[in-house]
Amino acid sequence: MKTKIVILLATFFSAFAMLPDRTITGTISDSNQAPISGVMVTVAGGKAFTLSDSLGKYSIPVPTFSRSLTFSCVGYKTKEVKIAKSSVLNVTMDAIAPGQEEVVEADHENEVLELIVEPNFAKMAASPSTYAACTPMRSQKMNTENYNPINENGFQMVGQQAVTTFSVDVDRASYSNMRRFVNAGQMPPIDAVRIEEMINYFEYDYPQPADGKSVSVTTEITDSPWNRGLKLLHIGLQAKTVSSKNLPASNLVFLIDVSGSMSDENKLPLLKQAFKLLVDQLRAEDKISIVVYAGAAGVILPPTSGADKMKIREALESLEAGGSTAGGEGIEMAYKLAKENFLPKGNNRVILATDGDFNVGISSEGELQRLIEEKRKGGIYLSIMGFGMGNYKDSHIETLADKGNGNYAYIDNIQEARKEFVQEFGGTLFTVAKDVKIQIEFNPAHVQAYRLIGYENRALKNEEFHDDKKDAGDMGSGHTVTAIYEIVPAGMQSSYLAQTDALKYQKNNASEISKTDEMLTIKIRYKNPDSEKSVLFDLPVKYTSKPMSACSENLRFASSVAEFGLLLRNSEFKGKSSYANVIARAKGAFGKDEEGYRSEFVRLVKTTQSLDGSQQTARKD
Repeated sequence: MKTKIVILLATFFSAFAMLPDRTITGTISDSNQAPISGVMVTVAGGKAFTLSDSLGKYSIPVPTFSRSLTFSCVGYKTKEVKIAKSSVLNVTMDAIAPGQEEVVEADHENEVLELIVEPNFAKMAASPSTYAACTPMRSQKMNTENYNPINENGFQMVGQQAVTTFSVDVDRASYSNMRRFVNAGQMPPIDAVRIEEMINYFEYDYPQPADGKSVSVTTEITDSPWNRGLKLLHIGLQAKTVSSKNLPASNLVFLIDVSGSMSDENKLPLLKQAFKLLVDQLRAEDKISIVVYAGAAGVILPPTSGADKMKIREALESLEAGGSTAGGEGIEMAYKLAKENFLPKGNNRVILATDGDFNVGISSEGELQRLIEEKRKGGIYLSIMGFGMGNYKDSHIETLADKGNGNYAYIDNIQEARKEFVQEFGGTLFTVAKDVKIQIEFNPAHVQAYRLIGYENRALKNEEFHDDKKDAGDMGSGHTVTAIYEIVPAGMQSSYLAQTDALKYQKNNASEISKTDEMLTIKIRYKNPDSEKSVLFDLPVKYTSKPMSACSENLRFASSVAEFGLLLRNSEFKGKSSYANVIARAKGAFGKDEEGYRSEFVRLVKTTQSLDGSQQTARKD
């Protein structure tokens, strides 16, 4: 009998242990309702933990059998809170002053327990793995942020201009920056919305390159969901994925802005947390240096092996903000250090972390561009990670990243840092194809006019496609790039098309052109990382349109992001776009969505939908 009972109990607990985890989310704030960033959230009795982001938000997977979460940070009373049936758990934390006793509050089945602890602030600050350094997030004015103006692409008549050329773009900063505005209850400024960066924020399932190529290309054609009668051309590029064990050694220089403008909790404190995640990915053969700049620039960590993680972490932890911003001097010093430790067959890169507010030294955009272009030619790339709000200078940062053959990301929370430095470590730091260009020739027998959605600041002259000296975008290991054209089919009437006269002196090959079912031809040109000579291949595309429901998840989700971008920009080409259509199409194309980015997108669209009606007139154009 006892044996049967034991077996039954074992079976019961085994089944209970196999129940799936659930995710608890919420916001952590102080007694004044100001969100607190950097709070460590742990599962009582478990190993799972997370940190609250710059808006005080957190998300943590919790085993079914767990009963409570613990919230801890320097300067606040540690709090243990019971997990209820709801998956949303908002917490208010009480501040404590040095010398006071800390009360660890525990709520178990409505029984409140108080554990009296004498806090050791020095020990807490020195042990970030046990305690987080938290800061309440105060409201800030956003009237000094700066964005380059975007003149939206219009429709081009094939009879006048049959060829279009542009550089790829793997930057994602616009999406996370948009998310920051929406999460704060604001519509983003129109010029902060770069639709191609929003589309390319997400991963897509394109085939790996074959036949020794570094890049593959995939196409699909369907009906435009927002402009009846028009077509969408979806183009997907996939860079080859290099195994992490085969990645070349890295010579990285962290260039960190520690000026006074970086003192806010969503700037330097978040920056430290983000770079620590990158440090965890380094290997013994990798070398890292740290240069800081404020009123002046200096080296605080000479080249150090990636194996010496404690030394690197201590250098990061020692950073404090203050002074003006000698950005130009810092960049020069970082490049000098990178050159002195140059790896001929390695990855040589400066990673600049800043809010972009340069105001001392080489501060003109032209001077900085020329400096970065010169260093790029020597094989040292520049990636930029943007932080903060209020005085954020997106216009400055975006231009410098473009000239430096690197990536540009905006880090709005610790989850975004994890995405850039952990999940996409290879793509962020290791280039497999540089100066990637796309050129398309449309067949006038099938296409009357076309419009590239986004990529306004990536346009190239057609003759620059063949010029190997012309800089273009780079693709890292495993990176994908997606582009969407909206097409007016031949013979269709559209209000988007301006009246133009036919060319008088051009040869008319209409009879020959009409014999082919090719809608267009795509040409791809790129360079391998160690070469200055480009590789060229092309792909003819037949006019084979499919209904949206029969298209891949890649196209369906990318088109929903594009439509959302049209709404955010209040585009003159948005047609019948609507938030409801965006949500419905995106929800039907989640795919695996293991990290939850696509489901988060739908939440952002829903939030934006509620904001748009009340705040549309208050937006900055």
